[in-house]
Amino acid sequence: LDNTLIIYISGDNGASAEGSPNGTPSEVLQFNGVELPVAEQMKFYDAWGTQFTYNHMAVPWAWAFDTPYKWTKQVPSFFGGTRQGMAISWPARIADKGGIRWQFHHVIDVVPTLLEATGIPAPVSVDGIAQKPIEGVSMAYSFDKANANTPSPHRTQYFEMMGVQGLYDDGWMLSAVPVRAPWELLGKAITDPASAYKFELYDVRHDWTQYTDVAAANPAKMREMTDLMFAEFAKYQVLPLDASVATRMVTPRPSMSGGRKVFTFSGVPVTGQPRGTGPDLLDTSYTITADVDVPQGGGEGMIVTDGGRFGGYGLYLLKGKPVFIWNLLDLKRVRWEGPDALTAGKHTLEYDFKYDGLGLGTLAYNNLSGLGRGGTGTFKVDGKVVSTQTMERTVPLTLPWDETFDIGADTGTPVDDRDYQVPFAFNGKINKLTVAVKPPVLTEDDKRKLQEAYRAAQDAN
Repeated sequence: LDNTLIIYISGDNGASAEGSPNGTPSEVLQFNGVELPVAEQMKFYDAWGTQFTYNHMAVPWAWAFDTPYKWTKQVPSFFGGTRQGMAISWPARIADKGGIRWQFHHVIDVVPTLLEATGIPAPVSVDGIAQKPIEGVSMAYSFDKANANTPSPHRTQYFEMMGVQGLYDDGWMLSAVPVRAPWELLGKAITDPASAYKFELYDVRHDWTQYTDVAAANPAKMREMTDLMFAEFAKYQVLPLDASVATRMVTPRPSMSGGRKVFTFSGVPVTGQPRGTGPDLLDTSYTITADVDVPQGGGEGMIVTDGGRFGGYGLYLLKGKPVFIWNLLDLKRVRWEGPDALTAGKHTLEYDFKYDGLGLGTLAYNNLSGLGRGGTGTFKVDGKVVSTQTMERTVPLTLPWDETFDIGADTGTPVDDRDYQVPFAFNGKINKLTVAVKPPVLTEDDKRKLQEAYRAAQDAN
C-alpha cells in the first residue's frame, strides 16, 4: 500500500435528524409522514437494531453528534449539515505523516486530486460526447509540509439542498436559516425559496462553528455574498430553486416508468429492479393480471412483488393457494387469499384496486390530501372473485428505497416473514404479467377546491 493513494472521508453529510424527535423503529415510516408515539415504539423493543427494524435515532442524538456545529443533514448552509473529517494516506508521496491541514475543500476536489496524482488528464470527450469541465481543484499541494499554511485554491463553493441555500467565499459563509426542520419532512410548503429564507453571515476564518452572526454589521458583505451566490447558482444550473419534498419523493429520477400506464412482462423472470423501473402503485387505482402455468404437484413462489418487510406488496402462491398482500409499513398487513390450492395447468390471477382519493395531482396545489387514502381491492382467480377487502389507508409516499421490483422471485426482504423467506422463486411459469395503472383525474370542481385551499393557506402565512 506504500504507493496507493487512499482518501477516507468520515461521512457524506452531517448526522441525520430524519428520525423524528422521538426516533423511529422504521425510517420508512418517517418518510411517509408517520410518527409513532413512544408507547407504540416500545412494541418493537426486542427487535430494535435487528434486521426486523429500520430504526433511526431521535433528533437530539443527531444534534449532539454534529457538535460543535449547528444543524444536521439536509441543512447545507451550516457546517453541521456538511462538514466531515478527511484523512489521506500515500506513504510513497506524503512525507509529513500525521500532519494536519486546515484549508477549505469540498468533495468535488477528490477527482482533480486523483487526476493530478496519477498524471491522467481530464477527458475532453467520451465516445464523441463533449464533457463538461471538472469544477473542483486538486488537494495534492497539501501533501507537502511546506504548503501546510498555503491558502486553499478552493475559494468559492455554493451549497443548496431542497431550497436551503449557502455560500462559502474566501473565509466567509452566507447561511440560510431553515424554514422547514429536517425532521419535518411533510412540513410547510415553501413556494418561493429565493425569498423565503432569512440569511446569516459568519466569518469562519475566526468563527468556524458559525456561532456569531455578523450580518447586521456587514451589510455590504451581505449584498456581495448574496449576489455571488446567485451567480454561482446560475453558473452551475441550480436555478430555479426547488424546496419541494413530497413531490421529489413520489417522482423517481431517472425513471423508466414515469408517464406509463400499462406494463407488460412475459417469458422470463425480472428481478432486482430498482424503484422507478416498475409500476408505481401508490395513490392510484390499478389492476395486476398474471397468466401462469402451475406445475404438477402444486405451485409455490413469488409472482410479482415490490417492497418488502417495511412496506410493499406481493402476489404469490403459498402451498398452492393464491395470495395477494399489502404490507402497510410493517404496521398492518391486509391479505387477500383464495380458498383452494390451484390445480396443475393454466390459471389467471387478477388483483384490482379502486383508489378512493384524488391522487398525486393534489401536489400541484401544495396539498397532500390526495395521498395515502383508502380503497377496495378485489382478488379473482380464473375470473371468479375469491376475496374483497377494503383498506382505510394506503402507503402515501414511498416504499423502501433499497427494495426491488421482482417478477418470479423476491430478491429483497419478504413482504410477510410468516409466509416465506427469500428468494421464494416461483416453481411454475409466468406466461404474461400485466399491470395497468389508472391514476385519478382531477375534475374542474376538484381543481377549484384545491385552488381555494391553496389561497387560504397562502393568506394564513
